[in-house]
Parts: sequence; structure tokens; C-alpha cells
Amino acid sequence: MTAAEPLPPPSRHHAAPPAAARDPVCGMTVDPARAKHRAEHAGHGYIFCSARCRAKFTAEPARYIIASPPARGPITATAGEVLWTCPMHPQIVRKEPGNCPICGMALEPITPAAGDAPNPELRDMTRRFWVGVALSLPLLAIAMAEHFNKAALDTLVSPRLLVWVQLILGTPAVLWCGWPFFQRGWASVVSRRLNMFTLIALGTGVAYVYSLVAALAPGIFPASFRDQDGRVPFYFEAAAVIVTLVLLGQVLELRARSQTSSAIRALLDLAPKRARRLRADGSDEDIPLEDVIPGDRLRVRPGEKVPVDGAVLEGRSAVDESMITGEPVPAEKNPGDKVTGATVNATGSFVMRAERVGSDTLLAQIVAMVAEA
Repeated sequence: MTAAEPLPPPSRHHAAPPAAARDPVCGMTVDPARAKHRAEHAGHGYIFCSARCRAKFTAEPARYIIASPPARGPITATAGEVLWTCPMHPQIVRKEPGNCPICGMALEPITPAAGDAPNPELRDMTRRFWVGVALSLPLLAIAMAEHFNKAALDTLVSPRLLVWVQLILGTPAVLWCGWPFFQRGWASVVSRRLNMFTLIALGTGVAYVYSLVAALAPGIFPASFRDQDGRVPFYFEAAAVIVTLVLLGQVLELRARSQTSSAIRALLDLAPKRARRLRADGSDEDIPLEDVIPGDRLRVRPGEKVPVDGAVLEGRSAVDESMITGEPVPAEKNPGDKVTGATVNATGSFVMRAERVGSDTLLAQIVAMVAEA
């Protein structure tokens, strides 16, 4: 169930209650059969883990419903539609890409599409990371030079010019490179679900704003804020380096998550994209695999892949079923024998009847199990 999914009002016509629901206040999973604390609002029933959560909800129900809107039922995908979920919170299911409202992670497609389509978020994060590296290294060098030999640095570059150099380098390093973190951090505050992006945005944002004020208006700081030379210290390099390191973590994470989908994509690529359907007059027509329906008669020629699961009607051949059985020797197929989609026909030709298509095929079920795992 999705977060804060309401329970239907009690009725003798309803089936067995769902196995678990979520408290809309704290987000905990609660067993409806054992829940003692319940409340109704706008025609929907809600359950709670404690009386305290119930009291908070009844005092201000709109706050928790807006932060975690009630689901009207399980989200299902139509033909050709992709559902997106959070790797850390699988109860979050959406019909479009975005970020998880709980942890801020980017949503992943439940079943990756076939092919090697590039991940736009990985590409964006990689670009921001390399820009962050280019801007952070000079800032880090300046900070280290000030720490180890400040006098020599002052003789090479005037202190005021150095301030402007740090400001010019630090501003894009924090604001542009770290902009996705500020967006997710703000979303976590609005939804009242604080996560790691809240800390990242708060830490780097405060460091940058403090340094910006110190660079533009150093006179407003009291003596206690200044170093032994009377200067107000800056933290541009700290904010920039933190953003860059977090970007590195995001890039590594996104790459790892992309690699985990490679096996699913490889399975999806096994299926043929088109099928050859027999018309009533005996002629063939080439159609997309999505247009095949149970009962269609399909012709499979030598060297082609079997489009869907079904049974042989006419002809004889040998089919390479190693992708399913691991057996290297092709299996003989005669009229009445079953064939599996995505297996490879050998030298013979045959006509088959489609029996299981779409998500009902054996290959689709394997893909679904791998994706769920």
C-alpha cells in the first residue's frame, strides 16, 4: 500500500482487510486487524499506531493528508505505461519519474525498458560533478595555501582579489552544481519528511550564505568572528567540496543502479519486436508484437525467434530453447507441441497458435520476477 492509504469504511460486502496500512502521521506500518486507534475523515477511514498520532490527525487532518495524500486504490499501469518506484521505499509508486517524497532518491522504473537508453539523471549528475571538481580544486588549493603559508600567498595575490576569486568560483560550485540537492532539501521540508538532502542543503547553504555576507560586507562581523589578522574566514571551499563529494556519491549510486538493470534489459532484448500473423486468406502480415492476441496464427520462419508462447499447428522444426532450459541441443517440435516466446527456431518453418501474450509469457514472468527481486 502507498503511504497514508485510507481504509475503506466498514461494510459486510468488503473482502478481507488489507495486510498492512500506514499511519498517515508517522508513516509506520500498522496491521489493520490489530489496530486500536482509528479515525474517519472525508469518507475515508485511517488507522494509527498510537493514540497520540490519532490525536494529531484529528486536530489537523488536512496537514497530514496533503503531506501524504490518500491513495484511491493501487496504481496500475496501462499497456505501454511505465511505473516508477523508490528503491528504498517500494510502497511509493508513481506514473512518472521524479524523486521519492520520503528519502529524496530518484525513482526507478519498476521494469526497465529494453535497449540501452541513457539515464538522463546520471548524465546530469556527471556533468555537475565534473564542473564541481574543476571549481572545487582551485578553492581547495587557496584554502590550503592560506593554512600553510598565508604570508607567501598574500605577496602573490592581494587578499581582496582572493576574496573575489573564491566568490566567483564558489557561487556556481554551490548553487549550480548543488541545485538538485537544494530542490530535494526544500521538498523534504515542505512534505515534513526530513532526509539526507535536508542536511546537505542546510549545511552547504548556510556555509555559502555566511561566506557571501563575509565577502560583501565584512564590516558587520564582530571581532569574535575574525582571525588573528582581523579577517573574517570564508567557507566557500568547504561548501563546494561537500557538494562535489555528494555529487560523486550520486554518480556512483546511479551507475550501480543502472548496472543492476542490465540483466533485465538483456532479458527484454531477447524478445522479438515483431511477429508474422496469418490472415484469413492465408497471406502473411508483419505486425508489432504488442498487437498479437491469443488465438492468432503466427508463422515462424527459419532463424526467427518465436514471438510468444503457444502451440505448433502446422509444420515441424527444431527450436533452440537454451535460454530457458540451458540445453544446447535444439528440441524437436511437431504439431501440438508447446513453444516458448524468444526461443530461436532452427531450419524448419511452422505455424503456431498464440496462447500467452504480453505479460503472460514465460519471458515476461521471468523479467517481472527479476525486477521485483
